Order: sequence, then C-alpha cells, then structure tokens
Amino acid sequence: MTDVFKLLKADHDRHRKLLAALDDMRGDSPERRELFEAFRIEVSAHANAEEQSLYAVMLGKPDLQKEGRHSVAEHKEIDDFLEELQEADMATPEWDATFRKMKHRYEHHIDEEEEDIFPAAEDALSRACEHEIGEVFAKRKVAEKAEIGAES
Repeated sequence: MTDVFKLLKADHDRHRKLLAALDDMRGDSPERRELFEAFRIEVSAHANAEEQSLYAVMLGKPDLQKEGRHSVAEHKEIDDFLEELQEADMATPEWDATFRKMKHRYEHHIDEEEEDIFPAAEDALSRACEHEIGEVFAKRKVAEKAEIGAES
C-alpha cells in the first residue's frame, strides 16, 4: 500500500534540496542547466500527477474543493515561472531574480500543502482512499516524467 502523503512529502523534500542547490549556483553552466532541467521535469511531473490523483478526488468533495482549486491555481503559477525561466537567459541577473521569486512561491506552496491541505484531506478521506490515491499518483508520476522528458 502506498501512503500518498508520504510520497508527496518525500518529493517536496527532494524539491527543496534541488532548489537550494540551484540557488547556490550563479551564471550559466552545463551543471546549472542540467540541474534546472531535472528540477523542472520533476516538479512538473509531480504537480500533474498530484492533480490527477489527490486533487481530482478533492475537487469532487464539496468540503475540499476550495483547497483543491487553490493548490491547482498555484501549480499553474509555478508552471508559468518554470516556462519563463526555461526561455530566459540563465546568465542574467533577471533569471536569478525570477528564479528566487519562483523558489519563494514554490516553497510557500509546498509548506501550505503540508501544513494545511494534506491534513484537511487526511481528515476527510478514508485510509483506503488515501492508498488508492497514492497508487494513482505513483503511476501517473512515472508516466508524466517520461512524457515531459520526451518533450524536452
């Protein structure tokens, strides 16, 4: 059985480490490009799989819809930042400034999920439902990573 909240939190912890490593780098380098691309694929796959599993269920439950909509909107905001960063010149101070804004917004988002959204969902969902969502999330994330990676 798969605990969706443990999977999501483990991803968030990996994302925090990737963000910190990227934030420690400056300028344009193959290492920074590779790390940013790994982060972009990982976060995009995570968000898509999360929307297709946890948030799909939450949006179907009136008492969880508001939280679900809020998180999906924040995913779109992060996706827009990632697209902007992907198209910008990594060697510029503007890239660094945009990256820091995205990092701040993403860290706020995952903190909010862990502190508010996940506990609300855990209270409202059965353990069986949580495990089913975890299975869907795990399968979808693998598929999303392959798809997003192939588009790059």
